[in-house]
Amino acid sequence: MNQERLMQILLAPVVSEKSTRVADANRQAVFKVVKGATKSEIRRAVELMFGVEVERVTTATVNGKRKMFQRRPGRRPDWKKAYVTLKPGQEIDFLQGGAE
Repeated sequence: MNQERLMQILLAPVVSEKSTRVADANRQAVFKVVKGATKSEIRRAVELMFGVEVERVTTATVNGKRKMFQRRPGRRPDWKKAYVTLKPGQEIDFLQGGAE
């Protein structure tokens, strides 16, 4: 597994009420990931990018919503999210290096 592939696995953190509740209660972070990513790739990517130890990874495929696009029915694409459980004492700081 090359480092270039690992850097492209994580697309964005998922910031919602549910992901914030999960993060506070279970030492988890939620990420939007590439649809073809495996759990082991996601684990390695998080450990590489954030310098933390991952306990386990759970994934879910989210079905795209049906929408109207200029009076025509359409569908948003499906996407994959990963719930990453961190080992005790580990934490991911998304605001690292931000304005003080």
